[in-house]
Amino acid sequence: MMQSLGRRYVQYFNFEYRRSGTLWEGRFKSCLIQAERYLLEVYRYIELNPVRAGMVSDPEEYRWSSYPVNGLGKVSDLCSPHPEYLALGADSSCRQKKYRELFTHHIDGELLKDIRDNTHKGMAVGDDRFKAELETLTGRRLKSKKRGRPVGWRKGNV
Repeated sequence: MMQSLGRRYVQYFNFEYRRSGTLWEGRFKSCLIQAERYLLEVYRYIELNPVRAGMVSDPEEYRWSSYPVNGLGKVSDLCSPHPEYLALGADSSCRQKKYRELFTHHIDGELLKDIRDNTHKGMAVGDDRFKAELETLTGRRLKSKKRGRPVGWRKGNV
């Protein structure tokens, strides 16, 4: 669905602005997230991307960010609050304040690496127990393996 939507939008955009070519680098990427532990961290990761890229100095300055909705109370029909966001506080001003507090520091290196690696590989973002449960339910590997061939892989073929 996302691929089809993306293709049609590019066609429309190119026709409308009399141009050709692609609009985005790379393909759409997604991964499962352990919501209760990582969702707000991933929100922070996404909304700090333009800051890390040097495009803006504050996430509220980025036009396409949901930060103004979550952190400043801007009304939008495009965003609906996740239960983890709603759990930040009893009322909207309390939630917005706590959400803004999440952005007082950047994401630490290990978490940043974990989110990037798992998103890039289509793996789950979560703790080992969460990934093991998903592997059991889906029958699909959701943790990265070591790169290269296993040690001693030739011994069985001698």
